[in-house]
Order: sequence, then structure tokens, then C-alpha cells
Amino acid sequence: MEGVQGRSDKLQGASAVIPRSRLRVWFIRACSSIVLWTCLFQLVTVSELWRSHFFLGITSRIHHTIQRPPQAHNELVHPPPTFLPPRNYTSNGFLRVYCNGGLNQMRAAICDMVAISRLLNLTLVVPELDKKSFWADPSNFEDIFDVRHFIDSLQDEVRIVKRVPKRFSRKSEQTILKMPPISWSNEKYYMEQILPLFGKHKVVHFNKTDARLANNGLPLDLQKLRCRVNFQALKFTPELENLGQKLIRILSKNGPFVALHLRYEMDMLAFSGCTLGCTNEEAEELKRMRYAFPSWREKEIVSEERRLQGLCPLTPEEAALILQALGFDRETPIYLAAGEIYGGERRLAQLRAAFPRIIKKETLLANDELQQFRNHSSQMAALDFIVSVASNTFVPTYYGNMAKLVEGHRRYSGFKKSILLDRKKLVELLDMHQNGTLPWNEFANAVRNVHERRMGQPTRRRVEADKPKEEDYFYANPYECLCEGTKCDDLLGALNSSQIQ
Repeated sequence: MEGVQGRSDKLQGASAVIPRSRLRVWFIRACSSIVLWTCLFQLVTVSELWRSHFFLGITSRIHHTIQRPPQAHNELVHPPPTFLPPRNYTSNGFLRVYCNGGLNQMRAAICDMVAISRLLNLTLVVPELDKKSFWADPSNFEDIFDVRHFIDSLQDEVRIVKRVPKRFSRKSEQTILKMPPISWSNEKYYMEQILPLFGKHKVVHFNKTDARLANNGLPLDLQKLRCRVNFQALKFTPELENLGQKLIRILSKNGPFVALHLRYEMDMLAFSGCTLGCTNEEAEELKRMRYAFPSWREKEIVSEERRLQGLCPLTPEEAALILQALGFDRETPIYLAAGEIYGGERRLAQLRAAFPRIIKKETLLANDELQQFRNHSSQMAALDFIVSVASNTFVPTYYGNMAKLVEGHRRYSGFKKSILLDRKKLVELLDMHQNGTLPWNEFANAVRNVHERRMGQPTRRRVEADKPKEEDYFYANPYECLCEGTKCDDLLGALNSSQIQ
């Protein structure tokens, strides 16, 4: 009995130990799991804070594997872009910029601000875009441009961040200086007058950026950096690029097409004071609008004088006659790269009669495809920009910011034909033809002769000493980026002549 009792006590003791052992194992496993998950969470958090390319690469590959649909056999798969390693430099401070104006004015300003940041060894904050101008577009930088590509593709030149560190935001009154740099300034101005400001103010905020860097007289590496930003780093968002390419595919199905940048829009007419063809009520409406914008300095403008000086955009009626004189026939597909034409279809009637195949993005795309871009003038302008750069022929009726930047892109793409209208001479010819003193054949020949050397051929920029506003614009003709060495002199000196096709 004692032996049996002893065995019974041992079994009870063992049964008591087993639950305690299991509990201990479970507790150890639970603690280990908590520690492991905590470490993993910390690791992910640190990787996000440092923007580690390693972890982002793993994440993107996982995302790609899970979500990317299978590729069609005939679809090209483009490898992800490779970027040069970041440039190692000691930053002299943070540069914030507020880009004023429309899409293309802001685009040129962004290129300038990158070049200035490189020159002064600054850290550039992703630019803020104008939301208060006539267009009142609420778009941010990342709504129009591929912000990740912008930052990564320039990392070997300039450090770019999405926002100023919080330590400066909390002391904004002491650390941030707001100012507009002087227009058309050169390297010396920024080195001698702007750079010292960062010693006292670690953040400088340029609240105006239009035309703040000179066209000429800058080091070659800065000029080439401006081009690199413009032609490579500033990519539109994938949504805009895809829709723009769809427009190009549709337009190209029927052969060559013309992109007509008809700048006959309300803001341009009000700003310039040009009212030819407008009713008295429309002329008054435009005048009231001009007075409503304090930044538009000229108020009392004589429309006819302005027109004779070549400072007015061509009217739709004038554009119809010029296109016919240049040799385009009524079967030519014409993409209307423009916003709402002032006067609506009434003012487009003569142009449509001469060229029935006028097309707009609103007629080529379904409403739901354009819906997300409506009421965002810069995003709509981006679509027109994409199509205008790709068109077989580009014709702007006013030499504004879009006309200049599209011209520069087309030069960069192999000097594609851009017919740059001499409006002062055209007004003279138009008036003579319309009053009966210049027959059609003579008028058409004269229009062609005037523009024989105005079709985007290779040429040097015109430099006007002490008159930067009057010289040729860098972004319209960045010839330093279009050719190299002695070949550049040969190319720019060539007497090329383009024929209308």
C-alpha cells in the first residue's frame, strides 16, 4: 500500500509541474512575440523616417507583385529609373519658394529655384504653387508633377525635402525671412546678396519667383541644370501623362495634326487691353476685370494702339486667315490648345468654317476621364502642353509663357516645327488685305516670306544689354543644352529653311 501511495504522490506532483511548465513556455513565447513585433515596428518606423531606399524597394516590389496586373505579350515593361547617389554637401539653409503665375510661368520658376539652390548649396523645399491668381487653381505640386521623381532624379545635385523641419516652423518669426529676389539677377547677386542672409535666417522664403534668374551670362553647368530640371526632372503625374498620351494617340490616327494655342481667353484680353471684335459690353467687362487685379499695372489701354504694336493675341478670325495663308487646308486636323475662348462659339465660327476638323480635349475624351481635372486650370493646361509638344506643327497666337516653354521643348526634341508669328507685321498685312489693297495671293506669299526663318530652326538667343525683358527667353531657346562644342557653332550658324507641310 505504501508503494502504491508513493507512486500516486509522484504522479500528482508531476501533473502539477506540467501545467506550470506549459504556462512558463507560453509566457516566454508571448514575451518573445511582443519583443519581435516591437522591433519590427520600430524598424519600419525608422525606415520611413529615413526614407530608406532599401525598405522602400522591398515594399514597392511586394506591392508590384500583389497588385500589378499581368502584362500583355506585346506590352513593353519599362524598368524603374536609376538615379545617381545623393551629393554630399553641408547645407547653408532651407529655401522655400512660392511660385506665382500660371502653369508654365511656375514651371520655369521651379527650374530656376533648383539652379539657385545648387549654386548656394541650399536645401530646397518642394515648391508651393500659386492658388490666388486669376485661375484660382487649388492644385499642389504633387497634383501636377511627380514629386518623388522630382526629388530622386535631382538628388545628385540638390537636396530636396517636402517640408521645413518642425524646429524652424516653431520659430518662424525669428528664422524665416520672406522676400522677392530681384528680377533677372545673375550668379554674383545670389552669391553676394542672398547667400549671406542664410547666416541669420536659416529659412528664406522667396514669395515671388517669376523671371528671377538671368537668361544669359550664367555658368554653363547652371544653364544645363535648368534644362535637366525642365526636360527630365519635372514629369507630370502618371494620370496626366497617361491621358495626354491618349489624346496624342487619338489625334495621330488620322495623320499629322496642328496644335493651335489660341490665347484668346478672358484673362489675356483683360490684361492686354485688346478688344478687337468684342462688343461694347464685352470691352467694358474686360476693363472692369483689369481694374480688379492690382498686380496688373496698366489700366487705361488703347486697344488699337496695342494691336498695331503687335502686342495683342490674334483673334480667332485673324488666326483663320493666317493658317490659310501659311498653306494649311480645310482638311487639316487642328487641336485647339486653349481654355474657354472669350465670346464662345460665336467667335470661333469663322475659324471652324475654314477648318472644320477643329478638335478640343473636351470633345475627344469622355466626361468621366476629364472630371478629376476640371476646375484645375493648371492640370488642364498640362494636357494641352503634352499635346502641343508632340504635335507635328505648333502655332501660338500669342508669345506667352506656354508658347515659349513649348517652343523650348520642341527645340529639345529635334527642332520640331513651331511657327512663331510676327504679330506686328501680320497686323499690317491683315489690314491691307481686309481693306482691299492686298490681294489674297500677294497676302499669302507675304505671310510665308515673313515666317520663313521663324519656324523653330537652330539659332542663338538674342541678347539685349541691360534690357533682359526684351532679349530672347532662355526656356524658349536653351541652345547650351541642344548641342555640344564646335558642333554647336556649326548648327546655330546653319541657314536652315523649313517648308510648310
